[in-house]
Amino acid sequence: MKLFRIPAFACLVAALPIAAAADPMDVTPLSIVSAEATHEFSVEVADDAEEISFGLMERESMDADKGMLFDFNPPREPNMYMKNTLIPLDMLFIAADGHVEMIARNTVPGSLRTISPGVPVRAVLELKGGLAAELGIQPGDTVQHPLFGNVEAPAE
Repeated sequence: MKLFRIPAFACLVAALPIAAAADPMDVTPLSIVSAEATHEFSVEVADDAEEISFGLMERESMDADKGMLFDFNPPREPNMYMKNTLIPLDMLFIAADGHVEMIARNTVPGSLRTISPGVPVRAVLELKGGLAAELGIQPGDTVQHPLFGNVEAPAE
């Protein structure tokens, strides 16, 4: 059997397109104003087709103060699912003005069942499963984030 040596620079060049495709998502602060309190989170913003379709797949855990915000601009009726998602999630379906239309609580990891609010929404916020109930977050509460025009974007 013959062994071939591949120069180190060839491995680096071959890896470049993969590294470029793995750009990190923007992480921004987000607040949810409920009847009980204001809850603060740090969220990744998924705003292109690849980020939206991959979402939180393959993540093994998520801290209670973290989440992912899916930006569906222009608003549309999304069909979410849990394929390849390893942790239960709460999905908050959010109107263009920032109010919560519907919450899908403790979605089932790995499920192919579609989850939809039945109306067009601007965004979906995914949080750790069970957190919305624990914090008293309900439909009608307000999500504050620059995406909804109800808070200024943080200075860079």
